[in-house]
Amino acid sequence: MFALLFDTQRVALTVGAFIGTFFVALMFGRLLKRGTGVQLGVLYQLFCLTLAFYAALAVYGVQADWRNHVGAAAILLSTALIVAVVNRYVWDWYFEKRKQTPIPHFLREVVGGLIFLVALLLVLSVGYHAERQLTGLLAGSGIAVIILGIAGQNLFSGIIAGMSLQINRPYKVGDWLKVGDTYGEVREINWRSTRLCTNDSIYLDIPNNEMVARTITNLSYPNRTHFMRLQINAEYSAPPNRVKEALMRATIQVPGVEKDPPPQIYVSEYADSAIVYQIKFAMTTHSGYYEVRDGIYTNAWYEFRRRNITIPFPQRTLHLERKTSRPADEGHDEAFSILRGEPLFQCLSDGQIGNLVGQSDLNHFGRGERVIEEGDDGDSMFILLQGSARVSVAKNGSTIPVATLRSGDCFGEMSLLTGEKRSATVQAERDCYIMEIGKEVMGAVIRESPDCMKQLSELLAKRRMETEGILKDAASSAADHAARQREYTANFLNRLKTFFAL
Repeated sequence: MFALLFDTQRVALTVGAFIGTFFVALMFGRLLKRGTGVQLGVLYQLFCLTLAFYAALAVYGVQADWRNHVGAAAILLSTALIVAVVNRYVWDWYFEKRKQTPIPHFLREVVGGLIFLVALLLVLSVGYHAERQLTGLLAGSGIAVIILGIAGQNLFSGIIAGMSLQINRPYKVGDWLKVGDTYGEVREINWRSTRLCTNDSIYLDIPNNEMVARTITNLSYPNRTHFMRLQINAEYSAPPNRVKEALMRATIQVPGVEKDPPPQIYVSEYADSAIVYQIKFAMTTHSGYYEVRDGIYTNAWYEFRRRNITIPFPQRTLHLERKTSRPADEGHDEAFSILRGEPLFQCLSDGQIGNLVGQSDLNHFGRGERVIEEGDDGDSMFILLQGSARVSVAKNGSTIPVATLRSGDCFGEMSLLTGEKRSATVQAERDCYIMEIGKEVMGAVIRESPDCMKQLSELLAKRRMETEGILKDAASSAADHAARQREYTANFLNRLKTFFAL
């Protein structure tokens, strides 16, 4: 028992002498190279290896003639060739060139050290016939390996996990991952850990062995288009299709939400106090998720407000609310003044304009929302009471701004009177308060004043001729202008009668 313990201690000292001498000599060479500029190459590494070998023999007390020493040195030095071949064909060619997987320098040195240690064991066993000593050496080296394994358990498990990640490549730098409940962009993958950056610019350094143990969702694979979901509640009395239309309009306008594939709206649940709707939308980068979520929720509030859809309070909360009717003149006086000065409505009496304003809808539009979109069907006009809006047209795949609307401006008259498609897109620059005059309200007023239709037709014809530049064409004669005016007036008169079924 005492002899075995003595051999084990001696073997541990032998292994320690080999490893310690090799690395001390190697570090001395590196310091010499950095301090004096002396270039030390493979020959110096062979010298370090030989020196470590003879230090191990001296500590262990092996006695042999010079031929055994020369043969052992030759075998041990040949391991440098094996390490060079492994570095060239395994690490450089197979992993880094073929698999595009960088191998950490530390791992190369660990593998090289293990090869040297195996060579030492073979030399002692074959070259010196130290079978009994080899038994003790293996026992001692086994104890040393166990001690090193326990001490460096996390280190080596991280290295092995890092190699697994580099080989399998479940994610790469630039990918967005969901790790647990955390979203982050991969900024670096090294032999020990993976570094992520969250939407809040917080850096997370997660050991690779933890990354391998967790369930990871790669939002950027197989392509960068990924879907996210939001939930919003609406009252039971609101028809689901109306709510879906409102949420679709609120979602599709937000920058960062992909149009293809388009968003989808689902009825998710009939909860205690509301119907729960789920919004599914696609994104190509998760970096703007907070902004997209804010845009959807903000637009949904305005859409619900315009459509009189309520986001209900939980039933467990006692909510007492006394509903008050909207003041009759809220925005109406201003709208009356605007319409009174609009040439298209000069043929109407004050009472008729008052009825027109009183029966029209007042709506809020949030900043960035589109009031109307070019090419859409339309049968209403708008009066901008508060805020400002940008008018733009699409041409050759580009959006061209053409005008800015301010408080007091009207737009959409052609669609109201003739049902023409919208000729431009109007988007709110700031929160806007807008009155919308619909076809039914306008039709009731026109039926009360059939004589007004001729005047409206003449004004519409004049505007169309101005748009086409006919009135500015000096080459045309007055007779041509008059003929074109009569033609356009008759055309608009027929369209008015057809549109309003008169």
